[in-house]
Amino acid sequence: MAAQTHRTAAHPARLTVRELNRATLERQLLLRRSSMSAREAVGHLVGLQAQNTKPPYFQLYARLADFDPAELSSLMESREVARLVTLRSTLHTHTADDALTLGPLVRAPRDRELASFRHGLEGVDLDRLAALTQRLVEERPRPLKELRGELLAHWPAADPLALTVAARCLLPLVQVTPRGLWGRGGQVALTTVEHWLGRSAGPAPTLDTVVTRYLGAFGPASVKDFQSWAGITRTKEVFERLRPRLTTFRDENGAELFDLPDAPRPDPDTPAPPRFLPEFDNVLLGHADRTRVIPAVNKGRNGKGNQTYGSVLIDGFLDALWQVRQEQDTAVLTVQPLRKPTRAQTAEITEEAARMLAVMSDAPDHDIRFGTFLDFGDRPQTDLS
Repeated sequence: MAAQTHRTAAHPARLTVRELNRATLERQLLLRRSSMSAREAVGHLVGLQAQNTKPPYFQLYARLADFDPAELSSLMESREVARLVTLRSTLHTHTADDALTLGPLVRAPRDRELASFRHGLEGVDLDRLAALTQRLVEERPRPLKELRGELLAHWPAADPLALTVAARCLLPLVQVTPRGLWGRGGQVALTTVEHWLGRSAGPAPTLDTVVTRYLGAFGPASVKDFQSWAGITRTKEVFERLRPRLTTFRDENGAELFDLPDAPRPDPDTPAPPRFLPEFDNVLLGHADRTRVIPAVNKGRNGKGNQTYGSVLIDGFLDALWQVRQEQDTAVLTVQPLRKPTRAQTAEITEEAARMLAVMSDAPDHDIRFGTFLDFGDRPQTDLS
């Protein structure tokens, strides 16, 4: 790989899409794999999107040198990381410290989700619901069906789904292991984050701290980018307060971008090797304007309906999809290009796919194919990113 150069003086007033792309990939550990530990990477990235159980493992494989899925699985078993609802009111895998302290800062999206279910909670005392839920799940982790049944016994007229949504919106509830462990399964069972981790939450970080951490992992970025990532609003004053400590740019559309002065901003011609990303990867969800990674022509094309597929970054941008299926003893990985790759890119994609399957699949045989598994037709696509 060619040596990188970093712009440390005479920063341009405007950053091109490619400059933003390379800066973001570098912060996301996708331009070159990092020697960080799995725990360090989870902290650096301020969590890993984790609606499904396997994506956090694939996110780390794409970012870390010599990653072994057992490393993250061991961290989950030892309760050094945990899965719970935080940013954007979606499941994330966080370090124990972040799991304990980020809650108050991401309460707004949980409150919005709770409000959307209020029609099914008529007559439900939310304070009593929270207290009852805490008592139940701290007695022992409760499977969702069991928790729902216990709550319905107190509010039989309530909507069952609304009750469980309210419980996880009102309390920071962890999905306990073995759910989420590599190579193992388990139903969703919940307890409070403090009970699971065996310690009380410390002081919540200030928004100033969260913004600087965000910029370190996703910058340069606008106020709207941060708000989209966190699921909160009204943070412009935070950026204004931090402005003297930050550097600013404009993107090609004139939007103001903030960044840490010493953060890396590689040359836009820095090579970006292919990377296989799982559904809902951090880098696909970290900005309001996602054109720095997802070309406008490919917006919404990493999924169809309720199904989302893996994304392949080619030269740093989402330009292919991927999926794996099992055919007897063979793991078949199919790559569907969204734009025809060059012969050299095809070879690089194939080599990266083979390396990934060697680590992330226990099938005896592997087969890598280029083909079509998703027919977009002429219907407009939904942006699932």
